[in-house]
Amino acid sequence: RDRMIWDVEYIPEAQQDFDRLDGSQKKIVRKAIEKVRQNPLPVEEGDYGKPLGNKDGHNLTGLLKIKILAAGIRIVYKLERQGEIMVLVVIGMRGDDEVYEIAEKRK
Repeated sequence: RDRMIWDVEYIPEAQQDFDRLDGSQKKIVRKAIEKVRQNPLPVEEGDYGKPLGNKDGHNLTGLLKIKILAAGIRIVYKLERQGEIMVLVVIGMRGDDEVYEIAEKRK
């Protein structure tokens, strides 16, 4: 099938998350986003996104995540399928729970 490269948008808070990273982390995050925006759909649809659903009492339905294991960074995003936009919600250097709490507030 034809691959669409999705547009990427940051909600303002995710832009702040990104701005707080250091240079090497920014590079790693940019590279991950570049890769994922080519295949951001959920894994069930054959792409990279891991759907979050309900996590530890947080309702994260509609959100997906990517983990950059080597850097300990998690990126939470949602998809606007209409315009093929990958919307970044959280870029976090923290344990899962805190990232999910923040994601739930921001979505």
